[in-house]
Amino acid sequence: MRREKGSTLLEVLVALALLGIVSVLFLSGIANSSSARVTADTRVSAKILAESLMENIKKQSYDLSYDVTIPPEFPGYSANVTVENMANGNIQKLIIVIEHLDREVLTLESFKVER
Repeated sequence: MRREKGSTLLEVLVALALLGIVSVLFLSGIANSSSARVTADTRVSAKILAESLMENIKKQSYDLSYDVTIPPEFPGYSANVTVENMANGNIQKLIIVIEHLDREVLTLESFKVER
């Protein structure tokens, strides 16, 4: 039997086990990169939205509170605007918190000056 060519059952099982391990590692790598891409896309969209809202607020007249409208291109996003008046009353600290599907994604702070 030693001179017969071919694979034994044990060799086939070892090869299948190695193939399974490599497959699991490959698929878990794909799953991790996919979730990282979704997270990065969410953060980039939140940043674009926050900067757009901040610019719109800065264009409005000086007030104690500001209304923001989320464009339809950002489904699932919401924004909370907090206005803090500074010492002399001519400067406001604006804080915009962006949430996506009820999870906080980004906070953007800036200042507005009454001129």
